[in-house]
Amino acid sequence: MIIGYLSLIMMLVAPILITATGGMICERSGVVNVGLDGLMSIGACTAAIVHQQLEIAGCGRISLLIAVIAGAIVSGLISLIHGVASIDMKADQTISGTGINLLAGGLTVFVCQRFYGTDRSKEFMLGMTKDALGFYPTLYVSLAVIVLAWFVLYKTPFGMHLRACGEHPAAADSVGINVRRTRYIGVLASGLLGGLAGGCAVLTQTIQYTDTFTNGRGFIALAAVAFGRWTPLGVFGASMLFGASLALATISSMIPSLKVVPSQVFNIIPYLVTLIALIIFSGREYAPKASGTPYEKGAS
Repeated sequence: MIIGYLSLIMMLVAPILITATGGMICERSGVVNVGLDGLMSIGACTAAIVHQQLEIAGCGRISLLIAVIAGAIVSGLISLIHGVASIDMKADQTISGTGINLLAGGLTVFVCQRFYGTDRSKEFMLGMTKDALGFYPTLYVSLAVIVLAWFVLYKTPFGMHLRACGEHPAAADSVGINVRRTRYIGVLASGLLGGLAGGCAVLTQTIQYTDTFTNGRGFIALAAVAFGRWTPLGVFGASMLFGASLALATISSMIPSLKVVPSQVFNIIPYLVTLIALIIFSGREYAPKASGTPYEKGAS
């Protein structure tokens, strides 16, 4: 039973951790991406459709890998819209990210309508399977992503450059770092990882994509970035907390003593925990100093 509960928790943690890692990288470069929920949705929709279509073509389980890669690529390309608006056009980054979320809502429904004549994808037959320990492979993908992010951010010259662009872009520019290119890489990373997370989620947690699939988990991942104080270890811990909160709604239905409590109570707990955690623990002093601020070359 404990292994089953832990497996459920980690299944829900993995997409949040992957998405939050992308958001952390993006903000470390100096760009805030509140469009993570939309990017997750686009990745999930793409992965569900690609996997279902490849199943029909008889591609077997290789379609799962192709599907999550496709989800990551499509979301990565969509995230460049946010990059153009926030980096080149110096638009308000919150509004630009919100635009991505609104675009995702309409775009995914439109694509599903074109493919299936309805607002959701057709059900697929095979999803990801658990390993011998009872965990989905998405758990190991998420752990690899956060470890790789830590290594790149703190153990490579590029990571130092990216963090410099989020802290003091003028200083970075003065020593020859291309702030514009670095920030684009940060935005692209958030799109790729958001799409990867959406694909991982839809292929483990359900049998089709619907327009309410993400259910705000992209915003929970965004909160995990702030709660984790923009560090890999902090983001990992925050993602574990929020993922466990999400799992509580399902676990409560399996425990007889908790069945007397209305299920709606457990459904609101993840979002309540998110708000409380942000109020108590997060603070702007921990955020990259130039995060959310457009950079004008030559500005001090």
